Amino acid sequence: MGLACDVLVAGSGAGGMAAAVTARKAGLEVLVAEKEPFFGGTTALSGGWLWIPNHPMQKEIGVSDSIEDASTYLLHEAGEKYDPERVNAFLTAGPRMVEFFARETAVKFDPSASFSDYHPEAPGGRPGGRSIVARAYDGRELGKMLMTLRPPLPELTVFGIMIGSGAELVHFMRWSKSVASAAFVARRLIGHGAAMLFHGRGVRLTNGNALAGRLLKSALDAGVQLRASTAVQELVRQNGRVTGAVLRTDRGEERVSARKGVVLACGGFPQDAQRRARLFAHREHFSPAPSGNTGDGLRLAQAAGGRLEESLPNAAAWVPVSRVPRGDGSFGLFPHFIDRAKPGVIAVTSKGLRFVNEGNSYHDFVQALLKTGQTHAWLVTDHRAIRAYGLGFVKPRPLPLAPHLKSGYLLRGETVGELAVRAGIDVALEGAVEKYNAGARMGSDPIFRKGDNAYNRFYGDPDIKPNPCVAPLAQPPFYAVRVVIGDLGTYDGIATNGHAQVLDESKRPICGLYAAGNDALSIMGGNYPGPGITLGPAMTFGWIAGRHLAGQQP
Repeated sequence: MGLACDVLVAGSGAGGMAAAVTARKAGLEVLVAEKEPFFGGTTALSGGWLWIPNHPMQKEIGVSDSIEDASTYLLHEAGEKYDPERVNAFLTAGPRMVEFFARETAVKFDPSASFSDYHPEAPGGRPGGRSIVARAYDGRELGKMLMTLRPPLPELTVFGIMIGSGAELVHFMRWSKSVASAAFVARRLIGHGAAMLFHGRGVRLTNGNALAGRLLKSALDAGVQLRASTAVQELVRQNGRVTGAVLRTDRGEERVSARKGVVLACGGFPQDAQRRARLFAHREHFSPAPSGNTGDGLRLAQAAGGRLEESLPNAAAWVPVSRVPRGDGSFGLFPHFIDRAKPGVIAVTSKGLRFVNEGNSYHDFVQALLKTGQTHAWLVTDHRAIRAYGLGFVKPRPLPLAPHLKSGYLLRGETVGELAVRAGIDVALEGAVEKYNAGARMGSDPIFRKGDNAYNRFYGDPDIKPNPCVAPLAQPPFYAVRVVIGDLGTYDGIATNGHAQVLDESKRPICGLYAAGNDALSIMGGNYPGPGITLGPAMTFGWIAGRHLAGQQP
């Protein structure tokens, strides 16, 4: 006799776990099947931010907002791909989802008044206040299950330490300038060393690892059944309704009956090379997403009669990444979120020309790169800036540059011209630097206007006046890091309605089948409006799916 449950959830990222916990809290029996040996999915590797306009903590930080303004902003961002039903469902349910998890589970959030929408000057945009981040979490609360939580990306840690956003990140950036920051970092190093000795991994979880850890704890507390290394191989349908699935495990195949239905939350298709080749205009692509995110959810939905939408102007959420050599001969990936906005950092193509406001969002950065017809770029800086801020995987002083120069990750030249030759960049780089420096000496960037909006300035250096994002490249030697195109998750996906139900080719809901997270078609229309626009909808539509499965309206 096979397994039986009310709800089967495929995947354990934020969308899947939100659906699982919500359904279980409503009294349903829930089984989560995770393909990988770790729980947490892409969420565990992420920044842990959720974009939730009008969330309940906005009053605490003095931010005013409305569903109307957020809807106006999303209409501007999504354009002709704007989906009023799903957008309204997200904006209406998002604040209630936050209240539910804060009240009923181990998931807690902190707001930010200054983390801006990515296009704050657009109609309905805000210079801050719409994004919340998972509060840091003590992983020891998970007990033995801590070792089943997906670790963070090694390239985004410092000596293995997960660094939280906000004040914690500032301490790590200023540890050589401030006694208080140095003391803070020293405490973190000592604490991390003790954790490695006694627990085998870091126990102070931050960012996406904190969110994944809190969701895992919430699922355990609620009594959700969790099975790792268990893939959903096939959906079972009876009389047009999804009633269960065939699971693939280390022990072979196993059937499971899902009396209420199945939620697909398998993480989209960032590692599906075949689908990427068909939907991405570029070929050289590197995703830091888990290797198991191979489009399983999309294939399962389509085989059950579900409709796929593959016509967004951008099939994924782009991010520039650099390939970091590892000691075993493999490469890790470093997503460039922060360094591009720093004063004294510019980006050029192999032709030696700037092509973008470097402080703009990672998605906008890659869109601008694609318009040049190239698939890689170079981040270029001088000695002052790299020692003050680092560059990519290279950390600021007092950590050494030598290992990165030796590995080839970082290139150096005594002059801009010498750097261009070593990197294979056209000597036009010399003119590009001179042109940039002419404005930078006055604190401006007249060509690309770096530092002109709130999002740019959020990642700048407030000690640099008058523009926290602009300073000349003047102090030799000069340095460069090569960046290529990656993604933070995919946008094209399964067509769903405002209840997170999968739609068939006639746009009718398939009974018993739901999708959340990156498996579902993004409501952002192929754009990237602000920090947390994947996790915010993921948890919201997971919550909606869980309630709908339990017969509750959002």
